[in-house]
Amino acid sequence: MDFAIVAAIALAVAGYMAGSVRIIKEGNVAVVERLGKYQRTMGSGLNFVVPLLDTVLVETTREQFIDIEPQKAMTRDRANVEVDAILFWRILDLRKAYYEVEELDESLKQLVITTLRSEIGQLPLEDLISSRDAINRQIMLNLDRETQGWGVKIVRVEIQEIKLSEDLMKARDAELAAESRRKAKESEAKAAVESIRIISDALRDSSNPRVTLQYLLVKSYIEAQQDVSKSENAKIIFMDPKALTEATSEFIVAEELEPGKGG
Repeated sequence: MDFAIVAAIALAVAGYMAGSVRIIKEGNVAVVERLGKYQRTMGSGLNFVVPLLDTVLVETTREQFIDIEPQKAMTRDRANVEVDAILFWRILDLRKAYYEVEELDESLKQLVITTLRSEIGQLPLEDLISSRDAINRQIMLNLDRETQGWGVKIVRVEIQEIKLSEDLMKARDAELAAESRRKAKESEAKAAVESIRIISDALRDSSNPRVTLQYLLVKSYIEAQQDVSKSENAKIIFMDPKALTEATSEFIVAEELEPGKGG
């Protein structure tokens, strides 16, 4: 046989053998199509295919993510918000991922958007802001259930940011400020009641109410001045201790002159 023919045959065989070898890297899988029809799925390592007849489609099984751009939505109490999220997912069954859904990435993205808006629409604004972790879990469960036939696993969903409209932010800030003032007034009232109780108990148990009352009032006065001085913009108002003592004495005398009191 002519050497050239032998060499050509050898090269053809070598080329065929080389073309039949497919090495799939760790963390990847591949779908083999023969003449456009699904043949099998290949795992990582050394694999063989039929050159010219087989087409190899490689995909990763590692975790992937889809960043969802900010979406407008409305809460149950009709508050307009803008929410963006990120989806983490991975392929479990490459055959289903290729043949059971069209454009897997885009389909996942649209499903996340739909589910996100639906979940937000069932919640009042306060729950949306305060229960973000619970909402993430619920959305993940819903997505995982919807995508079971797609050959993918939803790993987690994270709401990145919740933006309120400018008017809603102003209204919320005003509400929080009013609530803060209300709590401050309640705290002051409780403190005043407690102070009166302490003074009353001290006077009742004291052998010299006049001195005890003077001491407690002066002590409260000094503490109040110290609290005021802590503020950079505060103005400290000093009161004549003699006037404070005289006012205290007048109060005690009035108490003693009331019918049924005093010696």
